[in-house]
Amino acid sequence: MAHKYMPHSDEDIRQMLDKIGVDTIEDLYQDVPSEVIFKDEYQIPSAMSEVELRKHFRQLAEKNKELVVFGGCGAYDHYSPSVISHLLSRSEFYTAYTPYQPEISQGTLQYIFEYQSMISELTGLEATNASMYDGATAAAEAMFMLVSSAKKKNRVLISSTINDNVRKVVDTYTKFHGIELTVIPEKEGVTDLEALYSELEKGDVAGVMLPEPNKYGIIEDFTGLADRIHASKGFLAIYADPSTLAVLRSPGEWGADVACGDGQSLGMPLSFGGPYLGFISCSKSMLRKMPGRIVGATKDIDGKRGFVLTLQAREQHIRREKATSNICSNQSLMALYATIYLSLLGDKGLKEVNKLCCDGAHYLYHKLLETGKFQKVYDKPFLKEFVVKTDLDMDRINRHLIENGFMGGILLEDNRVEFAVTEKRTKEEIDKLVDLMISYGELQ
Repeated sequence: MAHKYMPHSDEDIRQMLDKIGVDTIEDLYQDVPSEVIFKDEYQIPSAMSEVELRKHFRQLAEKNKELVVFGGCGAYDHYSPSVISHLLSRSEFYTAYTPYQPEISQGTLQYIFEYQSMISELTGLEATNASMYDGATAAAEAMFMLVSSAKKKNRVLISSTINDNVRKVVDTYTKFHGIELTVIPEKEGVTDLEALYSELEKGDVAGVMLPEPNKYGIIEDFTGLADRIHASKGFLAIYADPSTLAVLRSPGEWGADVACGDGQSLGMPLSFGGPYLGFISCSKSMLRKMPGRIVGATKDIDGKRGFVLTLQAREQHIRREKATSNICSNQSLMALYATIYLSLLGDKGLKEVNKLCCDGAHYLYHKLLETGKFQKVYDKPFLKEFVVKTDLDMDRINRHLIENGFMGGILLEDNRVEFAVTEKRTKEEIDKLVDLMISYGELQ
């Protein structure tokens, strides 16, 4: 019986080499410089029994050091209810693929529909797609939506107060699509609106992208801004932290046409930096410009409720050069994660999470200022993340914190440090963080 995926025999290899007219396998690599070809034996360990293998991986896992996290900058240590991982690991979810065939995919289609409904409620916009790879690529796709919706304009304004990693990804996408990206400077920690209005007056702006909250954790005020942008025939996108939208004004309430962001704050583990879950929501008028898949509710011939993929542009499957977007992979499993998380917490629970984050962040902020070793940088409202300034050697202090089981603040330029506090952080942990930093700083 033939086993086509088993290793080839020497005779199999000889027949293949004869067929293509070479003597040895090495002849296939004759164009590769010999100095870059690995010639030693591979350091592959010998086989292990199941008991030995389990022990080996336990020893490897013990090398990981779990820290009490006070860092943020786009990835936050929120609580993950244990029931989520149990539901997610069910085989019908864990192995599900894109639900092209609604007859056999009603479960997958339904949870995507529920996900879309929940994100739309948070963003205050009418439609949401079936999720994207991560927040940064969702922002890039949102930028394309702005340009494709504007008439004969290819310039987009983006605030410098958007997360730097996100802004860099957006910039990379512009270079190969003929889009001009203009960065609006910051002023006292927020978007310089006067500079933004000056750019709008040039009349060539397709859209504007702004953060909520911004990269310093500050909650910016966009009152009346959407009207100014729309009056110039442009569109507004807001890059938002979805968890905070339970208590902050939604992008829809700001008058945004598009909302995008990363769903990691919806209880997803840090996972060494992602990737997580990108989302895009939009107004009904921009629905045809939105990439990815959209699940719609309908009825079958018997009048029973059902779900289908809907409003798909055919060229996204057969004419790539004409497509709105060629992103075909979506984090559906992570969309299910967000769906379960939001359904477990509900409106009241999500507000409670934000209250705990806010209380903890402001407690840490005032504790740091009281030491006299940290100074205020921005006198602006914040929710769970903030920036302070210090003359302490934070590089050395952060190494000291790691040795004591803590991840400290993220170092920025000009001796600034950014801290984030989630609902998982206790008063005792906050007090210990401050004590460790000050006591060690005084020894320097």
